[in-house]
Formats: sequence, structure tokens, C-alpha cells
Amino acid sequence: QVELVESGGGLVQPGGSLRLSCVASGDSIRRLGMGWFRQAPGKEREFVAAIHWLESTTYYGDFVKGRFIISRDNAKNTMDLQMNALEPEDTAVYYCAGGRGLVSGFTKSALYDYWGQGTQVTVSS
Repeated sequence: QVELVESGGGLVQPGGSLRLSCVASGDSIRRLGMGWFRQAPGKEREFVAAIHWLESTTYYGDFVKGRFIISRDNAKNTMDLQMNALEPEDTAVYYCAGGRGLVSGFTKSALYDYWGQGTQVTVSS
């Protein structure tokens, strides 16, 4: 069983940056496909980014447009999401997720086995 805890959310002005972190405990994330999702009020949960467990290949939602960078450190059992050029539309609760042996379908939330509680990101002037 893996427990995931996100941190790094907060209030930031448009154009600003935030770095979200996800720390895992209970077991190694080494063989987990890891991802970030977000959910804004009244909207469905949306894929943000994911990273393959072995190849470190990365995947991003279309809306990211080069603004975000996902990374992982298997030795430290952590995953980060560097978010730049934030827009008010990025306001949402951001969730860290992990999928056992996940090697494809990273955009599908149903394929992930473990979820964090979420961290609020608010982009506003």
C-alpha cells in the first residue's frame, strides 16, 4: 500500500510559478506510473501530467503547452510538478496519483491505484 501526500499549493498571481511535490510512503514508487490530475469546482477531474516508472517518459495534458514540468526521484520516493506561467484557469485542487505497473493510458484516472488528498492551487491577482 502506498500513501501519497501533496504539498506546495497556494495562492499565486497570474504569470507566477509554483512547485508541487508528492511524497510517497509505505512502499516504493519505483514500479508505479505517476501522474498529476486536477479538479476545479464544478468540473471533472482532468489529466495534467504523468511520468513512466521505468523510462521516465513524460506526458502532458494539451492545455499545459510547455508550461509545466513533471519529474520523479525514485530514490527519494518523490514526484514534483513545476508549474510556470500560471493562469487563472489553472486554479484547482491538484492530486498526485500512482498506478501499479502503469505503462500506458496515463490520462485515464481510473487506471491509478493510489491518490493523495490534494493541494489547492489558486491563481488570482
